[in-house]
Amino acid sequence: MKLVISSDHAGFSLKEEVRAYLAKAGHEVVDLGAYNAEPSDYPDFAEKVGEAIRNGVAKRGVLICGSGVGVCVAANKIPGIRAGMCHDTYSAHQGVEHDDMNVVVLGARIIGPALAFEVVDAFIKAEFIAGEERFVRRFKKVLAIEKKYQCGDGSKSEA
Repeated sequence: MKLVISSDHAGFSLKEEVRAYLAKAGHEVVDLGAYNAEPSDYPDFAEKVGEAIRNGVAKRGVLICGSGVGVCVAANKIPGIRAGMCHDTYSAHQGVEHDDMNVVVLGARIIGPALAFEVVDAFIKAEFIAGEERFVRRFKKVLAIEKKYQCGDGSKSEA
């Protein structure tokens, strides 16, 4: 699978380990930074992953910061991005199967490499359960919410 991956400075070390793990497993991994542990701003990297997915560079992505919260919040501001913070394998596969999550978010200060590898494996192996009506119905409602509040300039619509 082709994936995009990115982190801020706090997630840099774990990003490097996850990137190497994924590449060794045969996945094509596009690294969008950070490229070192110098202080950086997490929204920049969340936006890079979101834009790459929106532009078709990859269908899924991995984002990492210190807690996972910052990049998750920022990524979910981008239309079409469904990022979920996962520190367990159940959430990683369930987020894809039930909610069509396309970005898995990890907190480098929360989990270590071994668990991160298991979480990304669960994320990658999962597929949205499009044949089950309740998941499709709920997913369409999520898309309707996104559309309701989306404007071309990023502001809230007056719907």
